[in-house]
Amino acid sequence: MVTVLIFTAYLLGSIPASVWIGKAFYKIDVREFGSGNAGATNTFRVLGRKAGIPVLIIDILKGSLAVGLAYLSDFSNQSDEFINLQLALGIAALMGHIFPIFAGFRGGKGVATILGIVICIVPVSCALSLFVFLIVLFSTRIVSLSSMIAGITFPVFLNVVMGNINPILTGFSIVVASLLIITHRKNILRLLKKQESKVQIFASKK
Repeated sequence: MVTVLIFTAYLLGSIPASVWIGKAFYKIDVREFGSGNAGATNTFRVLGRKAGIPVLIIDILKGSLAVGLAYLSDFSNQSDEFINLQLALGIAALMGHIFPIFAGFRGGKGVATILGIVICIVPVSCALSLFVFLIVLFSTRIVSLSSMIAGITFPVFLNVVMGNINPILTGFSIVVASLLIITHRKNILRLLKKQESKVQIFASKK
């Protein structure tokens, strides 16, 4: 049963919303433009908010729905086993987003999907990191920088501020922060060269 749920979570994560919406409505594969990623940020950049907003919502929902599959298991939702299953399902969805089977294993960086995962499992820590993300975003207009800083603060909020004692959840928070840094390697190089693009999220595409 657990194996089936994890595989289903991976398939949910593999739904390439940006690719499908771009091809269906704009005859464009967003991976061939902008940053080359199949994520919400690049969709906003290439296609504008009319495409970017639906992609953002879908990418978040992929993480949340995958975590929600845990309720189909036999575990009590108050147990550590249940939380651990949620984490496994979330990671499976995240791997699906980054390496989607429905889009040639060329996906996005997983920021929105991570948000969908952690908002269901640890909503308070997630909200605090999201607040940091928004502060940095409105200050710099650089989504990559905002995502990385928010990701780095997540394990701090979870383990120091909220006092988490679940070692697997602690490990997950560190993996999330590390993964965001790893998947943003090219962005870090552009930031160091002061070449990273800024985004106007609320501006419509002309």
